[in-house]
Amino acid sequence: MVDWENINTVLLDMDGTLLDLNFDNHFWKEFVPRRFAEKNNFSFEQAKQQLEPRFKRMEGQLEWYCLDYWSRELALDIVGLKAEISGLIAVLPHVLDFLEKIKHSPKRVLLVTNAHRDSLGLKMEKTCLHSFFDEIISSHDYGLPKENPGFWQRLLEQHPFDKQTTLLVDDSLAVLNSARQFGITQLISVSKPDTNMPKKLIADYPAIEDFRELMTGL
Repeated sequence: MVDWENINTVLLDMDGTLLDLNFDNHFWKEFVPRRFAEKNNFSFEQAKQQLEPRFKRMEGQLEWYCLDYWSRELALDIVGLKAEISGLIAVLPHVLDFLEKIKHSPKRVLLVTNAHRDSLGLKMEKTCLHSFFDEIISSHDYGLPKENPGFWQRLLEQHPFDKQTTLLVDDSLAVLNSARQFGITQLISVSKPDTNMPKKLIADYPAIEDFRELMTGL
C-alpha cells in the first residue's frame, strides 16, 4: 500500500486515526447534550434538537474544534467535561506497534490535528503518544482547519516537506480532499475510526482498517 522507500515525512491525524473516535462521538452526541439539558432544564431530546443544527453549521470550520468557542456558546466547561470522561480515551488497535516501528526509521513523523490544544494536551497525557512525534501541530496554531488548503501551505512554511514524498493518514475525507488539492500525493484514509461503529466504505482513497496494513516494508 505504501512505497516506504519513497516516503520521507509522515503526517498523522489524531482523532479517528490514532485514537478511537468513540470518545469524541460519545462526548458530542451524548455527554454534552445531557449536560446541556440538565443546565437548561430541557429533555435530552430537546437538547439534541437544539445542538445538532448548531454543530452542523460549524463542521469544517475552526470553531467546530475550538473548546473555548463551545464553552462560550453553550455556557458549559467543555474542557472540564472532557476530563470527566477521559477514561474513554483509547488508542486504536496496532497504532502503538506502528509508531514504535516508524520511530526507529529515519522518517520524520508529525502529528497534525484539528484538536484544540486543551483537548490535545488531555489526550497526550492519557495516551503518552507525544514521545513518538518530531513535531505536534494543532490547526489552531495557524488559525485554519485542515479542511482549508491554506492550512497545508502554512504547515509547509513552518515545517518544510516535499509533497511527493509525504504521506498523510487521516480519517476525514474533507481533510484528505484538502490535502490532495494542495498537492500532497500520498493519502490514506481510515475505514474504522470508531470501534463501536461499522467499517466505512471508502472509494476515493486507499483505506486501512488498522495500522498493521501499513507496516509491510517499513
